Amino acid sequence: MRLIIALAILVLSPSLAFAHTGVGHTAGFFHGFEHPIGGLDHILAMVAVGVFAYVLGGRALWLVPLSFVGMMIVGFILGAAQIDLPFVELGIALSSVVIGAAAAWGRPMPVAAAMALVGVFAVFHGHAHGAEMPADSSGIAYAAGFAVSTALLHLAGIAAAFGIARLIGRHGKLAAQVAGGAFAIGGVGILAGWL
Repeated sequence: MRLIIALAILVLSPSLAFAHTGVGHTAGFFHGFEHPIGGLDHILAMVAVGVFAYVLGGRALWLVPLSFVGMMIVGFILGAAQIDLPFVELGIALSSVVIGAAAAWGRPMPVAAAMALVGVFAVFHGHAHGAEMPADSSGIAYAAGFAVSTALLHLAGIAAAFGIARLIGRHGKLAAQVAGGAFAIGGVGILAGWL
């Protein structure tokens, strides 16, 4: 019941003016690289993926971020091909909420399930990038730029979690879970228009 109420509040609350389709430069490696680091919604989601991968550990440490980047490219191709995908902006906004909450939950999860979870949201992020592309533009350099930037943000989440764990010792996983909760709350703040 709490989940239904929370989702209803999120859907009915005012959202930020989402700045994706048709805004800014959408060609070249640099423009692609700067896009994920230019918006709080993207930063929260990308770093949350890294923290989530750290919390799961093992093979998830590299497979979860790799899944995100790979499925983001799939979403980019769909968007560039002008294949409509409903609720793209909502999917982007919910990505940090759901991925952060999964990290906060901290329970073991099959790696394939974690890859699927982040992959679903990655499609939305990629679609937004692809839909921005002008019809007469080649998106290869742009896609390479946002893929590299996204991977670096994932790596930042992993590195920060490892660094904090090294500083505080045995409570490192708990600290990463708390960070996941903060990403989820940040995502709610974006959806509600508070951030």
